[in-house]
Amino acid sequence: MLDVQNDPASVPVDIDRVGIKHVHFPLMVLDRAQGRQHTVAQVEMGVDLPACFKGTHMSRFVEALQDWSGILDYPSLKHLLNDVQARLDAQRAWISFSFPFFLERAAPASGSKARMDYHCRVAGEFQGSRLLFSLEVEVPVMTVCPCSLAICDQAAHSQRAVVRVQTRNKGLIWLEDLIELAQESASSPVYALLKREDEKLVIDNAFKRPCFVEDVVRNVSHELEKLTQLLWYRVEVESQESIHNHSAYACIERSLTGMKA
Repeated sequence: MLDVQNDPASVPVDIDRVGIKHVHFPLMVLDRAQGRQHTVAQVEMGVDLPACFKGTHMSRFVEALQDWSGILDYPSLKHLLNDVQARLDAQRAWISFSFPFFLERAAPASGSKARMDYHCRVAGEFQGSRLLFSLEVEVPVMTVCPCSLAICDQAAHSQRAVVRVQTRNKGLIWLEDLIELAQESASSPVYALLKREDEKLVIDNAFKRPCFVEDVVRNVSHELEKLTQLLWYRVEVESQESIHNHSAYACIERSLTGMKA
């Protein structure tokens, strides 16, 4: 049967990445407490395509995914990317999984438990035989403004902020560790379930730890520097201001390959 994809491109330009997006797939991710956690991911897959080919074979991405174990860990991801690379005769293969990750959190006073969801993304790229592995997690937190606390007689404005941590690693880093690190860097964590006694304790504790967005991003960066598995990281903190018609924003990006080679 005629295979048009294998014809040379009419415009001879190499393509960096071609593939499929918005594929939903059941996934098992590592869970520090339970071993594994079931979730559903949105998947993107791609390969490079040289100018000598008109197109890639899109069905082979889905075939590789369907033949995969669905267990998201380093060896399994490497196996999947190797399979994609071989099926599509590519030099580079790339895949990302975006998914909700759930953690049960206990309220600080009552101990009432409820699950929090955190948006996570795991990506891998195969370049030749080298696997580049990255994690991303978004963590909602609360911040109390140090400036308004210092100048106001009775109160200070507080708001929700989002801490986004991206890492490239050379070893295992638990998603839970990144989540906890982000939560501890702000005025207070955010909870799914709080009773009245919990609300009081959360607010009392938060006002003891006022934080600018600059404080939060520095706190996260300081703790990330202690992780020997990191090769690179990027921390973004966006504060969704409660009394301003804008968000406050701060970012730190560092490469650690020279220090931890």
